[in-house]
Amino acid sequence: METLTINGTLKTPEILLNAEKGMLEFKGRSIPENSTEFYKPVFDWINEYSKKPKSTTSVKMHLEYFNTSSSKCILDIFKKLEKIKKAGNEVSINWYYDEDDEDMLEAGEDYESIIKIPFKMIEVID
Repeated sequence: METLTINGTLKTPEILLNAEKGMLEFKGRSIPENSTEFYKPVFDWINEYSKKPKSTTSVKMHLEYFNTSSSKCILDIFKKLEKIKKAGNEVSINWYYDEDDEDMLEAGEDYESIIKIPFKMIEVID
């Protein structure tokens, strides 16, 4: 399965999805004009990956900011990963937030309360 790489911009995050390593990485800002359209290749990739996932899938989520429509897409990504976990695979989410960013910490905690996947909150100190 192909690795999916999406280069980050001022409005969209850098995304690296590597099936070989079972690693999904999101970094930057997520305020695209059309979140559903922007995240469609990610949804398609995860749907394909979920057919033959690695026994362990690791997610690194380090967003500095995301808008409401991105929030819904992020939740949809987590729900797809939750299905992989329910199928008997290990899935972990590392939620990175900057030391002074209480909002991003709370956002991670909110997702963790909805999704049945273990989250690890990781404070990034500049």
